[in-house]
Amino acid sequence: MTGTWTGLGEVTAPSGVLVLGMGGWIDCWSETGPPLSERAREAAAAGGGQLRDGDCEAVAVPARPDRPLAVRALTEWSLFDEVPVISVLETDLGVPWPAGHAPEAVRLGDLPVDRCGMVVGDAVALDAWTGLGAPSDNGLADLGYWGLHAEAAWAHFGGEPVGQRYEGGPRGWLDLPVAEAERRAEALADWTREHHRGMGLVWSVDPHTDYHRAQRAGWDHPLEAGVIEVAGCRVLGIGWNPGDHAARHAGERFYGQVYPVTLHPAADGGTVLRWTIPAGEDDEQHDDEQEDRA
Repeated sequence: MTGTWTGLGEVTAPSGVLVLGMGGWIDCWSETGPPLSERAREAAAAGGGQLRDGDCEAVAVPARPDRPLAVRALTEWSLFDEVPVISVLETDLGVPWPAGHAPEAVRLGDLPVDRCGMVVGDAVALDAWTGLGAPSDNGLADLGYWGLHAEAAWAHFGGEPVGQRYEGGPRGWLDLPVAEAERRAEALADWTREHHRGMGLVWSVDPHTDYHRAQRAGWDHPLEAGVIEVAGCRVLGIGWNPGDHAARHAGERFYGQVYPVTLHPAADGGTVLRWTIPAGEDDEQHDDEQEDRA
Protein backbone atom coordinates (compact mmCIF):
# COMPACT_ATOMS: atom_id res chain seq x y z
CA MET A 1 0.00 0.00 0.00
CA THR A 2 1.16 3.52 -0.76
CA GLY A 3 0.21 6.66 1.12
CA THR A 4 0.61 7.79 4.72
CA TRP A 5 -0.65 5.99 7.82
CA THR A 6 -1.99 8.09 10.65
CA GLY A 7 -3.53 7.12 13.99
CA LEU A 8 -7.13 8.22 14.53
CA GLY A 9 -7.51 7.22 18.17
CA GLU A 10 -8.51 4.27 20.31
CA VAL A 11 -11.96 2.80 20.88
CA THR A 12 -13.24 0.39 23.53
CA ALA A 13 -15.64 -2.55 23.11
CA PRO A 14 -16.45 -4.02 26.53
CA SER A 15 -19.33 -6.03 25.02
CA GLY A 16 -16.82 -7.90 22.85
CA VAL A 17 -18.55 -6.72 19.67
CA LEU A 18 -17.25 -3.85 17.56
CA VAL A 19 -19.28 -2.04 14.90
CA LEU A 20 -18.23 0.02 11.89
CA GLY A 21 -21.35 1.77 10.67
CA MET A 22 -22.89 4.72 8.84
CA GLY A 23 -22.95 7.61 11.29
CA GLY A 24 -26.16 9.18 10.07
CA TRP A 25 -28.18 6.02 10.75
CA ILE A 26 -26.77 4.55 13.98
CA ASP A 27 -29.80 5.56 16.05
CA CYS A 28 -32.32 4.26 13.48
CA TRP A 29 -31.79 0.50 13.87
CA SER A 30 -34.33 0.09 16.68
CA GLU A 31 -36.96 1.85 14.55
CA THR A 32 -37.03 -1.06 12.09
CA GLY A 33 -36.47 -4.06 14.34
CA PRO A 34 -34.18 -5.36 17.09
CA PRO A 35 -31.53 -3.00 18.52
CA LEU A 36 -28.20 -2.74 16.74
CA SER A 37 -26.47 -4.63 19.55
CA GLU A 38 -28.64 -7.74 19.10
CA ARG A 39 -28.05 -7.88 15.35
CA ALA A 40 -24.35 -7.17 15.82
CA ARG A 41 -23.97 -9.89 18.46
CA GLU A 42 -25.36 -12.51 16.05
CA ALA A 43 -23.03 -11.40 13.25
CA ALA A 44 -20.01 -11.37 15.55
CA ALA A 45 -20.82 -14.85 16.86
CA ALA A 46 -20.41 -16.12 13.29
CA GLY A 47 -16.97 -14.50 13.07
CA GLY A 48 -18.22 -11.18 11.71
CA GLY A 49 -20.67 -10.04 9.10
CA GLN A 50 -22.59 -7.27 7.41
CA LEU A 51 -25.83 -5.77 8.69
CA ARG A 52 -28.34 -4.02 6.42
CA ASP A 53 -31.86 -2.80 7.05
CA GLY A 54 -33.13 -0.16 4.67
CA ASP A 55 -30.69 2.76 4.78
CA CYS A 56 -28.98 1.43 7.92
CA GLU A 57 -25.70 -0.36 7.18
CA ALA A 58 -22.88 -1.62 9.37
CA VAL A 59 -20.38 -4.41 9.86
CA ALA A 60 -19.99 -6.17 13.23
CA VAL A 61 -17.02 -8.24 14.39
CA PRO A 62 -15.75 -9.86 17.60
CA ALA A 63 -13.24 -7.72 19.48
CA ARG A 64 -11.24 -7.88 22.67
CA PRO A 65 -13.31 -6.40 25.50
CA ASP A 66 -10.62 -5.55 28.06
CA ARG A 67 -8.29 -3.09 26.34
CA PRO A 68 -8.39 -0.13 23.94
CA LEU A 69 -8.35 -0.90 20.22
CA ALA A 70 -6.29 1.32 17.94
CA VAL A 71 -7.80 2.72 14.74
CA ARG A 72 -5.62 4.09 11.98
CA ALA A 73 -6.03 5.25 8.40
CA LEU A 74 -4.01 5.17 5.23
CA THR A 75 -4.50 8.48 3.45
CA GLU A 76 -4.13 9.58 -0.14
CA TRP A 77 -4.83 12.87 -1.83
CA SER A 78 -8.32 13.32 -3.18
CA LEU A 79 -8.29 13.78 -6.94
CA PHE A 80 -11.10 16.29 -6.58
CA ASP A 81 -10.38 18.58 -3.62
CA GLU A 82 -6.63 18.00 -3.21
CA VAL A 83 -7.01 17.18 0.48
CA PRO A 84 -6.05 14.00 2.32
CA VAL A 85 -8.84 11.43 2.45
CA ILE A 86 -9.02 7.95 3.90
CA SER A 87 -8.18 5.18 1.46
CA VAL A 88 -7.94 2.40 4.09
CA LEU A 89 -9.47 2.36 7.57
CA GLU A 90 -7.97 -0.31 9.82
CA THR A 91 -8.89 -1.34 13.37
CA ASP A 92 -6.91 -3.68 15.60
CA LEU A 93 -9.49 -6.07 17.04
CA GLY A 94 -7.22 -7.46 19.76
CA VAL A 95 -8.27 -11.06 19.04
CA PRO A 96 -6.10 -13.81 17.53
CA TRP A 97 -6.46 -14.90 13.93
CA PRO A 98 -8.64 -18.04 14.06
CA ALA A 99 -6.61 -21.21 14.42
CA GLY A 100 -6.65 -23.29 11.29
CA HIS A 101 -7.78 -20.43 9.05
CA ALA A 102 -5.68 -19.71 6.00
CA PRO A 103 -3.73 -16.45 6.30
CA GLU A 104 -5.92 -14.81 3.68
CA ALA A 105 -8.36 -11.93 3.81
CA VAL A 106 -11.98 -12.76 4.68
CA ARG A 107 -14.56 -10.57 3.00
CA LEU A 108 -17.43 -9.56 5.30
CA GLY A 109 -19.33 -7.32 2.92
CA ASP A 110 -19.13 -3.74 1.71
CA LEU A 111 -20.17 -0.29 2.91
CA PRO A 112 -20.89 3.04 1.25
CA VAL A 113 -19.30 6.24 2.52
CA ASP A 114 -21.99 8.02 4.52
CA ARG A 115 -22.00 11.75 3.84
CA CYS A 116 -22.81 12.14 7.55
CA GLY A 117 -19.64 10.25 8.45
CA MET A 118 -18.80 6.85 9.89
CA VAL A 119 -18.71 5.51 13.44
CA VAL A 120 -16.51 2.84 15.05
CA GLY A 121 -17.58 1.68 18.48
CA ASP A 122 -18.99 -0.86 20.91
CA ALA A 123 -22.27 -2.40 19.72
CA VAL A 124 -24.07 -1.99 23.06
CA ALA A 125 -22.85 1.57 23.56
CA LEU A 126 -24.14 2.52 20.12
CA ASP A 127 -27.67 1.51 21.17
CA ALA A 128 -27.54 4.70 23.25
CA TRP A 129 -26.27 6.90 20.38
CA THR A 130 -28.20 10.15 19.91
CA GLY A 131 -28.27 11.15 16.28
CA LEU A 132 -29.61 13.68 13.82
CA GLY A 133 -32.84 15.24 15.01
CA ALA A 134 -32.46 14.09 18.61
CA PRO A 135 -32.80 16.63 21.44
CA SER A 136 -29.73 17.93 23.22
CA ASP A 137 -28.19 15.52 25.72
CA ASN A 138 -27.21 18.32 28.10
CA GLY A 139 -29.50 21.24 27.24
CA LEU A 140 -26.79 23.00 25.21
CA ALA A 141 -26.30 23.70 21.51
CA ASP A 142 -23.80 25.30 19.13
CA LEU A 143 -24.79 27.98 16.62
CA GLY A 144 -22.80 28.71 13.48
CA TYR A 145 -23.45 31.05 10.55
CA TRP A 146 -21.74 31.49 7.18
CA GLY A 147 -22.37 32.73 3.65
CA LEU A 148 -22.10 35.79 1.41
CA HIS A 149 -22.97 38.25 4.17
CA ALA A 150 -21.11 36.51 6.99
CA GLU A 151 -18.61 39.36 7.41
CA ALA A 152 -21.40 41.91 7.79
CA ALA A 153 -23.22 39.62 10.21
CA TRP A 154 -20.04 39.19 12.23
CA ALA A 155 -19.59 42.97 12.44
CA HIS A 156 -23.13 43.25 13.79
CA PHE A 157 -23.47 40.13 15.98
CA GLY A 158 -19.93 39.04 16.75
CA GLY A 159 -19.05 35.42 17.37
CA GLU A 160 -15.95 33.24 17.15
CA PRO A 161 -14.78 30.71 14.55
CA VAL A 162 -16.64 27.41 14.96
CA GLY A 163 -16.77 24.22 12.95
CA GLN A 164 -14.20 23.30 10.33
CA ARG A 165 -11.13 25.50 10.51
CA TYR A 166 -10.81 26.99 7.04
CA GLU A 167 -10.79 30.52 5.65
CA GLY A 168 -14.32 31.84 5.53
CA GLY A 169 -15.58 29.01 7.73
CA PRO A 170 -18.50 29.38 10.14
CA ARG A 171 -18.55 31.86 12.98
CA GLY A 172 -20.85 31.66 15.94
CA TRP A 173 -21.11 30.53 19.53
CA LEU A 174 -20.48 27.25 21.34
CA ASP A 175 -22.20 25.76 24.38
CA LEU A 176 -25.27 27.98 24.48
CA PRO A 177 -28.48 26.96 26.21
CA VAL A 178 -30.74 25.62 23.44
CA ALA A 179 -33.30 28.41 23.91
CA GLU A 180 -30.56 31.06 23.66
CA ALA A 181 -29.14 29.45 20.49
CA GLU A 182 -32.59 29.48 18.91
CA ARG A 183 -33.13 33.12 19.95
CA ARG A 184 -29.86 34.17 18.33
CA ALA A 185 -30.70 32.19 15.21
CA GLU A 186 -34.00 34.06 14.94
CA ALA A 187 -32.12 37.35 15.33
CA LEU A 188 -29.86 36.33 12.42
CA ALA A 189 -32.95 35.51 10.38
CA ASP A 190 -34.59 38.87 11.14
CA TRP A 191 -31.39 40.76 10.27
CA THR A 192 -31.00 38.86 6.99
CA ARG A 193 -34.60 39.58 5.98
CA GLU A 194 -34.28 43.26 6.87
CA HIS A 195 -30.94 43.97 5.22
CA HIS A 196 -30.48 41.31 2.52
CA ARG A 197 -33.98 40.22 1.48
CA GLY A 198 -33.55 37.02 3.43
CA MET A 199 -30.67 35.77 1.30
CA GLY A 200 -26.90 35.33 1.60
CA LEU A 201 -26.61 34.01 5.14
CA VAL A 202 -27.01 30.46 6.41
CA TRP A 203 -27.01 29.31 10.03
CA SER A 204 -27.35 26.08 11.95
CA VAL A 205 -28.36 25.31 15.52
CA ASP A 206 -26.75 22.02 16.51
CA PRO A 207 -27.96 20.47 19.77
CA HIS A 208 -25.34 18.55 21.74
CA THR A 209 -26.11 15.03 20.54
CA ASP A 210 -23.56 12.22 20.17
CA TYR A 211 -23.65 12.82 16.42
CA HIS A 212 -22.76 16.49 16.83
CA ARG A 213 -20.21 15.86 19.56
CA ALA A 214 -18.43 13.38 17.29
CA GLN A 215 -18.38 15.95 14.49
CA ARG A 216 -17.12 18.61 16.88
CA ALA A 217 -14.36 16.30 18.16
CA GLY A 218 -13.06 16.10 14.59
CA TRP A 219 -13.12 19.82 13.78
CA ASP A 220 -9.38 20.24 14.19
CA HIS A 221 -8.39 16.90 12.61
CA PRO A 222 -7.42 16.81 8.89
CA LEU A 223 -9.58 13.69 8.45
CA GLU A 224 -12.42 15.04 10.62
CA ALA A 225 -11.86 12.20 13.10
CA GLY A 226 -12.43 12.43 16.84
CA VAL A 227 -13.16 10.21 19.84
CA ILE A 228 -16.04 10.83 22.23
CA GLU A 229 -17.51 8.87 25.14
CA VAL A 230 -20.85 7.14 24.61
CA ALA A 231 -22.38 5.04 27.40
CA GLY A 232 -18.98 4.78 29.06
CA CYS A 233 -17.18 3.64 25.89
CA ARG A 234 -14.73 5.40 23.62
CA VAL A 235 -16.32 5.78 20.18
CA LEU A 236 -14.64 7.16 17.07
CA GLY A 237 -16.49 9.44 14.69
CA ILE A 238 -15.10 10.08 11.21
CA GLY A 239 -16.42 12.86 8.98
CA TRP A 240 -15.85 13.03 5.25
CA ASN A 241 -14.63 15.83 3.03
CA PRO A 242 -17.85 17.11 1.41
CA GLY A 243 -16.27 17.82 -1.98
CA ASP A 244 -14.70 14.39 -2.20
CA HIS A 245 -17.97 12.75 -1.14
CA ALA A 246 -19.98 14.72 -3.68
CA ALA A 247 -17.60 13.79 -6.50
CA ARG A 248 -17.08 10.11 -5.69
CA HIS A 249 -19.58 8.77 -3.17
CA ALA A 250 -22.81 10.80 -3.42
CA GLY A 251 -24.79 7.95 -5.00
CA GLU A 252 -23.73 5.61 -2.20
CA ARG A 253 -25.22 2.11 -2.41
CA PHE A 254 -27.97 3.04 -4.87
CA TYR A 255 -25.29 3.68 -7.50
CA GLY A 256 -23.03 0.82 -6.43
CA GLN A 257 -20.51 3.09 -4.71
CA VAL A 258 -19.63 0.62 -1.98
CA TYR A 259 -16.25 -0.56 -0.75
CA PRO A 260 -15.07 -3.89 0.69
CA VAL A 261 -14.82 -4.62 4.40
CA THR A 262 -12.46 -7.47 5.23
CA LEU A 263 -10.70 -9.25 8.07
CA HIS A 264 -6.93 -9.68 7.78
CA PRO A 265 -4.29 -11.53 9.82
CA ALA A 266 -1.88 -9.13 11.50
CA ALA A 267 1.86 -9.65 11.68
CA ASP A 268 1.63 -10.32 15.44
CA GLY A 269 -0.93 -13.09 14.97
CA GLY A 270 -3.91 -10.89 15.70
CA THR A 271 -6.81 -9.79 13.53
CA VAL A 272 -7.55 -6.42 11.95
CA LEU A 273 -10.73 -5.06 10.40
CA ARG A 274 -10.07 -3.22 7.16
CA TRP A 275 -12.30 -1.00 5.00
CA THR A 276 -10.71 -0.08 1.66
CA ILE A 277 -11.77 3.08 -0.22
CA PRO A 278 -9.05 3.82 -2.81
CA ALA A 279 -8.79 7.58 -3.27
CA GLY A 280 -7.21 7.24 -6.71
CA GLU A 281 -9.22 4.24 -7.82
CA ASP A 282 -9.50 3.71 -11.54
CA ASP A 283 -13.18 4.25 -12.41
CA GLU A 284 -13.23 1.51 -15.01
CA GLN A 285 -11.78 -0.98 -12.52
CA HIS A 286 -14.45 -0.04 -9.97
CA ASP A 287 -17.21 -0.42 -12.60
CA ASP A 288 -15.84 -3.85 -13.55
CA GLU A 289 -15.90 -4.93 -9.90
CA GLN A 290 -19.51 -3.82 -9.53
CA GLU A 291 -20.49 -5.73 -12.68
CA ASP A 292 -18.80 -8.87 -11.32
CA ARG A 293 -20.86 -8.60 -8.10
CA ALA A 294 -24.15 -8.03 -9.93
